[in-house]
This record gives sequence, C-alpha cells and structure tokens, in this order.
Amino acid sequence: MTELNALRGIGEKTAKLYGKLGIDTVESAVFYFPRDYIKYEPVTQSCDFKTDVITAFEAVIVKRPLTRRVKKLSITTATLVAGKIPVTSTWFNMPYLAQSLKAGSSYIFRGRLSVKGDHYHIDQPQIFTKEHYEEMCERISPLYPLTKGLTNNAVTSTVKKAFDYLDGNYDKEVYEMHFPQDEETLKAARDKLVYEEFLAFIIRLRLAKSAKETAKNDFNIVEVAECNRIIENLPYRLTAAQENVWKEISSDLCSDNSMRRLIQGDVGSGKTILATLAAVMVAVNGYQSAIMAPTEILAGQHYESITKLLDKCRIDVKVVLLTGSMSAAAKKSVHALIEKGEAGIIIGTHSLFQDKVIYKDLALVVTDEQHRFGVNQRSLLMSKNNLTNCHVLVMSATPIPRTLAIILYGDLDISLLNEIPAHRKPVKNAVVGENYRKKAYEFFEKEIRDGHQVYVICPLIEESEGIEARNVTDTVRELENYYEGRVKIGMLHGRMTADNKQKIMESFAGGAIDILVSTTVVEVGVNVPNATVMMIENADRFGLAALHQLRGRIGRGAAQSYCIFMTTGDPEKNKRLEILKSTNDGFKIAEEDLKLRGPGDMFGLRQSGDMKFMLADIYTDSGLLKKAAEDAARILRSDPDLSRAENRKLREAVFRQGGLNDIASSM
Repeated sequence: MTELNALRGIGEKTAKLYGKLGIDTVESAVFYFPRDYIKYEPVTQSCDFKTDVITAFEAVIVKRPLTRRVKKLSITTATLVAGKIPVTSTWFNMPYLAQSLKAGSSYIFRGRLSVKGDHYHIDQPQIFTKEHYEEMCERISPLYPLTKGLTNNAVTSTVKKAFDYLDGNYDKEVYEMHFPQDEETLKAARDKLVYEEFLAFIIRLRLAKSAKETAKNDFNIVEVAECNRIIENLPYRLTAAQENVWKEISSDLCSDNSMRRLIQGDVGSGKTILATLAAVMVAVNGYQSAIMAPTEILAGQHYESITKLLDKCRIDVKVVLLTGSMSAAAKKSVHALIEKGEAGIIIGTHSLFQDKVIYKDLALVVTDEQHRFGVNQRSLLMSKNNLTNCHVLVMSATPIPRTLAIILYGDLDISLLNEIPAHRKPVKNAVVGENYRKKAYEFFEKEIRDGHQVYVICPLIEESEGIEARNVTDTVRELENYYEGRVKIGMLHGRMTADNKQKIMESFAGGAIDILVSTTVVEVGVNVPNATVMMIENADRFGLAALHQLRGRIGRGAAQSYCIFMTTGDPEKNKRLEILKSTNDGFKIAEEDLKLRGPGDMFGLRQSGDMKFMLADIYTDSGLLKKAAEDAARILRSDPDLSRAENRKLREAVFRQGGLNDIASSM
C-alpha cells in the first residue's frame, strides 16, 4: 500500500482531511466510489425559464459585480442579461468574483432560479465558460461524499491522480465507476463489482456454515426458573411469536451444538426481552453473555432496562456496561469484573471486543442490529471466549424478504417475530405535498404543547450540488424562523463528532429538545417513547425499507404516533408511499420493496442497502444477489477450499472481507 501523500499536491494537512473520509492510501482512493452522479443538462433558452429547478443558461455580465460585508459574511451581487431577460445573482463568501467576472463577458450560469419582484434571481450559481460547459454535458460526472475542507473537484482530482499513479493496476470497472463513458458503461461496471462483492460475501458465509455444522460446545446449560419468573413479572404477555422463538432459543442453548440464530422482527416486536431471557439463562448457569449494541445510547438503555428488570424479579446476576466514552478508571473496574467472571451480563458497543477485554467464560454473544456490525466484528467478539464455539444470537429490526434473508444470513438459523405486542398503538400515516407544510408545523406545535416531541428527517446535511432535496441546515433555520423561539430545536447529522451526536440524542431523549432535525443517522440508536411525530422530507427519494426503519423511531410509547411522508411529487401517484400509508407491517413492506425497486437511479439519491456493502444494495441488486448465491454453491461444490488457480482472485476477495482462517476458529 502507498501512502496518499505520494500523490502530487497532497501534503500532511490535506492527507488528514482525506483520512476523515477513510482514504489513507493511493489504493483506497480508487475504491472511494461516488455517492452519486450528475449529468449536466443542456443550456436553457431564456424564454423557457422555470423556477425552483436546476437550470443552466447563458448570460452576459451587465456591469462589474459589487461586494459588501454584513458582519462576517461577504455578499457579491451582479446583474446578468439572458437574451433580453434580466437576472440578478448573489454569491456568498466569494468576494474574488468581483475581480474575475468582467462586465460584458458571457458565461454559463447554473443554479435554481426564483422570482423576486418583477425579475428573476439566482443564488450561488456555478459559473462555466461556454466551452467548459459543453464539455461537461458530454460526460457523467461523479459526486463524492465530502468532509469540511474538501470540495468535490478536489476529490475528483485526487482520484484521477491515484489512477494515474497506479498506471493500469486495477480493473477497468473500478475506473468506470468513477468516470463512465455513458450510463450503459456505468451500469455494466457496477453490476460486475456488485456481483463480485456478493459472491465473496456469500462464499464466506457458506464456509462459516460448514464450520458451524461440525461445531460442538463445552457448555452445560439447562433451563432455569429465573426465566419463567421474568416472563411472569412482565407488564405484558409475550406474543405467540415471542413464545415460539424463546422455545427455539432455549432449546439451542441446552443443546451440544453452538447456536447461530437470527431473530428477524420489526421495530417493537419484542426482540430485546428474548435476548435478555437468553442472557439470564446463560448467567444463572454460571457463564457470561455479551450484548453488543450499535450505539452507546442504545447500550445504556439496554443496561438500565435489564438492570431494573432483574432487580424487580430479585435475580442475582451482575450486569455491567462497557462503552468507549467511559473513563479509564471505570473501564479498568469493569474489565476486572469481566475477567474474574463476576460480571454475568456485559452490555456495550464495539468496546466489548477490544484487546483489553478478557472474558472468563463467554458462552453467548448477542449482536443488536446485525447489519451495522458485519461478519468480521461478530467473529472478533466470538473468538474472545476461552472455551469453544460460543452461542450467537443476532437481532435485526430490518425486515428482509425471506428469499433474501436465507442468502444474506446463510450462516444462521432464522426466527421470525411477525407480531406486534397488543399494548402498542399502530402509527397513523399520511402522504402529503408541500402545500401541507404549514399544517404540519402547526401540528408539531400542538403535539409539543401536549408534552410530546418531533423528528424531522432530511436526505441531506446541507445544500448539495445537483441534488434537489431538503437539507438539515436550512430546515433548522426555517423552523427557527417559523417558531420564533417557542420550541427548542436540535440538529443531528453524520458529520458531527461521536460525542456531539451522543449529547444531542441524550438531550432529545431527556426532553430538552422539542424538534430534532436529522439525517438518517437517527435510524438506529435511541428509544424515545415521548416522540410521537416524524416528518420525512423528500420521502419519495428513500427506499421503502429505509422509510419503515425511520418510522420505527416513533410509536414506542402509549400515546398515538403519526408519520408524515412529505413529497415534492404527486402524493397520489407514488406507489411506494401508498404502501407505507396503508400498512405498518415491515415484512409486507419488505416484499413490496423488492417488487417495486428497479435498477436504481444513478442520477438521484442512491439508497444504501441494509447490510454494510461497499456498493451493493440487497433490494436493487436482488437479481445479482441470487445469481451470486447460485454460483457460490456451484464453485464450492467443485472447489471447497478455493485452491484452484481459476479461483485465486475469488479467494483473495474472501480474505479481504475477513479471511478464511478465522472462520473455522470463530464460528
């Protein structure tokens, strides 16, 4: 691997910025794929101007632009003429334009036109020479995920330099994912890379499954009365589905073979209580359980709820919490309890599989929201037991069609929780257009006056080049202007530090924030029963599974909850949103999602899949997933250890996804 600063123009400071994006080497730069693509539209004649859509038009600078300062903000303004139509233009914090834009010169301006008084206006338009814009129109341009201090042009340039540096030592499809000649080339390149990614993943699972089938364990676990005591003391009755799955789990724990089971159930279907029962059963038998949550907030909530439940039922099992933000002294104390075996149930995040954590007799590993961890992290944790072949219980609140789940969780037995507890009220849904916005804001305030809280979900963090969608930054500003201090508004997105995200979510969970405006990072992470309203902006840009996961953040308390799907299109014509409006059943939604998703929109917001794949989406690419599964079975029948020369590249890909050697030892 070659360090990134080997590229011309990449100094230490710039390399650190790229490091925030996970680009540390020249090789990693070429695998930093675009999040989207943009195809520049033809130049629009002034007689065809439309407002509120991205438009490119040719115009002449009437007179030299002027720049003025308002506090720390510089504002540059210019008057343009497109044909015979005047257009005023404004740029923020770009004072150099006053010198570079010459009166009488003609340029192509690109942005969103609006009407101010009797004339057109455009804010922050891009500027091109006519020749440059014509060149841009002939190709598909990449749009990359960014961090503060790096522009899309800078990342594009760095990726090009990386390809030049590697001088052809890469598959052509990797290059074409960044710089395709046309849409057909892009689709073919992506299909090949997605197929290869699926194939390596599935072969890894099949090898793990083979290891599991011969895995025996050294545990002596029997059913205990404490579990029945917990069930009897619950404030609700287990559903029939929960009772069935608990029988499957308890039977697995008492058998000689190591459990590898997935509980697949909707948000609110009661997965956590089953994990708790399993952990108690293991602990009362003298062994340890590790429950791994995707966020510190969720880990903390699990710790509090399980501790209270065991205290109420007078069950003498030591429960501890281990997270990255704990002080060194607190971690040291918990580490000692774990190593001595005094801690029977250990709850935490990724901290559970750090080198300093030594388990005395780990018998059960529970991972919550499996698709956020991946096979490698699960294997790391399982390999830390000093016995053999500990039990594994995986929980996922993402309902995946059974045909795909069998492939994706090929190393696991699958249990379904397809009933929602009777004490939960179904969420009421509405699909609305922009004309409903004022009513929505009024409804927010009513719910807040009644003591409840609100989520507003946006696709973007801030305004983004080429993408017409609501963003967190501007929405917060709009809500603050609308409510004029009457409600408390918070902001959450993926560019914030982990500490800041934690503080915001804790503030929201504690009631200090009335409206939380967030990207989809809020999808998993906290249980706020007091939140009764969610509005999802540009809902038509999300996949059904993602929308259903987001909706799962509400409807968790006793009060009635409401989900508002806001769309800029015609709400009556959006089939996907109508499905969400008509049902809260995640399994039905997952099946419909699979039917409705086409080959993907390469020039809109691409939806990420439910598993952490580099490129693949299990819904959009379900056909490739099924083909990869068929081919994986054929390959392993003829070459079980991938030792043949024709499978050398595939073997290397499996190693890159986590290796072959660790499968037998950890599964």
